[in-house]
Amino acid sequence: MKIVPASQYNAKRSVESGTRDQQEAVKAILADVKERGDQALREYTRKFDGVELEQFRVCVDEFAQADAEVSLEVNHALKEAAANIRDFHERQVRQSWLTTKESGTILGQLVRPLKRVGLYVPGGTAAYPSSVLMNAIPAIIAGVQEVVIVTPPGADGRVNPAILVAAQIAGVTEMYKVGGAQAIAALTYGTEQIQAVDKIVGPGNIYVALAKREVFGLVSIDMVAGPSEIAVLADDTANPRYVAADLLSQAEHDPMAAAILVTPSPSLAEQVAQEVARQLADLPRKAIAEAAIRDHGAIVLVDTLEEGFEVINRIAPEHLEIMIDDPFAHLGKVENAGAIFLGPYSSEPVGDYFAGSNHVIPTNGTARFSSPLSVDDFIKKSSVVSYSKQDLRENGGKIIALAEQEGLVGHGRAIAERLRDIQKR
Repeated sequence: MKIVPASQYNAKRSVESGTRDQQEAVKAILADVKERGDQALREYTRKFDGVELEQFRVCVDEFAQADAEVSLEVNHALKEAAANIRDFHERQVRQSWLTTKESGTILGQLVRPLKRVGLYVPGGTAAYPSSVLMNAIPAIIAGVQEVVIVTPPGADGRVNPAILVAAQIAGVTEMYKVGGAQAIAALTYGTEQIQAVDKIVGPGNIYVALAKREVFGLVSIDMVAGPSEIAVLADDTANPRYVAADLLSQAEHDPMAAAILVTPSPSLAEQVAQEVARQLADLPRKAIAEAAIRDHGAIVLVDTLEEGFEVINRIAPEHLEIMIDDPFAHLGKVENAGAIFLGPYSSEPVGDYFAGSNHVIPTNGTARFSSPLSVDDFIKKSSVVSYSKQDLRENGGKIIALAEQEGLVGHGRAIAERLRDIQKR
């Protein structure tokens, strides 16, 4: 890994917006599925997945068969992870509320779940059952009535059994074998077999990301996720083997993934650089991780930990590990990070799979203004106002003055009509 002083490190990453050809291809697919529905889905499934499908919905027998194909060890681990995720997210549940003033005015907020949500789960050669749990469980806790999963079929026309098992554990039984931008189109516009949804969440490739960006406004989306990223802030107390392993845990995701160490210790910097090279040698996804480390990896040398936190806050990383002496004493210095892991045993994969916090986290520096996926993503809030006669008598003139200041005479008249009747009584 290259070692650079903080003054020479550019923390800004370019946001992946796709090539013009990719953008145009996505727009064409969206329009085609909107117009031709299932017929277009069948053609794209044949073209991109190499599979002929008449019916897209996963049937009961496929769920049952998946149970027999997933090992007990994985099954039990998924169930325990799901329990942890439920426990974490149940603490996020919001309640409706009303407050009554002495004047009789009632104000409040009505919290309601979305009715129907679509979860995109990557499939094909890769399988991410953990993503099923992370996306589905908060939606179900929020009270969403209809949670539906779309995922690309494998070459055999089936869905990876671990994904099916995870869906059942989460409580989802409506699943369709459709992937790519065409799946986003189906969830947005609806087809003969797939009913449209109110919101689409979940990660995918560049075509899925571009499709989500394109349909935003017709439906809600969680975020346009970019490549994974990790930043580690470490001092001399950190174990270089741990730091290197954690950097590589994210680098193996994608050649565009970012892996960054920020440290005031030149000695640790050298040791981590050597460890990364050593551990890369036998990593199964070496080619991917090597490209990520080469193009988007860095060891940033700072003069002090204070400067290290400044660099971290500029990066606003998706994942932040703090491996320093007494990390909790410095937690308040973190302004921008999606998920924060404190101490030597809080390796980032703990959060990816098992701790219970969500692993759908803002990337590309968007942790400056956004948050991990949560129960809040699956609810909507309505304001409740019941204004009393007493308050309208007292405040009506002020409301009229504000309306007339903005040139909205009709607004003022709506109040004046009521004041006229109140003053007669």
